[in-house]
Amino acid sequence: MDLPVAELIGVEKVYGSGDAEVRALDGLDLRVNQGDYLAVMGASGSGKSTAMNILGCLDRPSGGSYRLNGVPVETLSDDELADLRNRELGFVFQQFHLLPQLTALENVMLPMVYAGVPAGERHRRAQRALERVGLGQRLHNKPNQLSGGQQQRVAIARAIINEPALLLADEPTGALDSRTTDEVLGIFDELHRSGITVVIVTHEDDVAARAEQVVHFRDGRITG
Repeated sequence: MDLPVAELIGVEKVYGSGDAEVRALDGLDLRVNQGDYLAVMGASGSGKSTAMNILGCLDRPSGGSYRLNGVPVETLSDDELADLRNRELGFVFQQFHLLPQLTALENVMLPMVYAGVPAGERHRRAQRALERVGLGQRLHNKPNQLSGGQQQRVAIARAIINEPALLLADEPTGALDSRTTDEVLGIFDELHRSGITVVIVTHEDDVAARAEQVVHFRDGRITG
């Protein structure tokens, strides 16, 4: 039987109250199994980004339960949540979120600093991760010395450096041209083939087509 890496059970997310109440998620059920490659689609305001934030432990549900590798996330303290996020999750965003004063190697090493990995091991693992995404010759370049596609490769290397149980990508090709988009998606394909569980939020049909499963959000629920 497939094992769930992430499972949302009856999850609700409500902002405001009374006449100003907004129900971003409305009894959402979503299960992501080990080894899945899942694309999440939906219009603006459909709830897909809210669901991604909860999956990424960046926000807490108002109701229901979220289990990440069997851990009920809603029971954790803020410190426990931060530790779980750093240990179990990897993130890739549209705007890269690299620190401009750091080299590619130093950016990739950051999550390992927070995880307490020794310096020598940080350097070795970061170099291997950058080589894996085709940037072995760009270790000491800063973000302003890299193209958009290269910066996103650094972000992907950083996301996988702690060998996360779940890789979350939020519009990862939104700032890239079509050729670079295809190159970056090829990296996601390879990561999935290697056994990494991937959830990618996108509004682009050609990006979603690379995934093995697609779910559509509408009004805080999955419609198909």
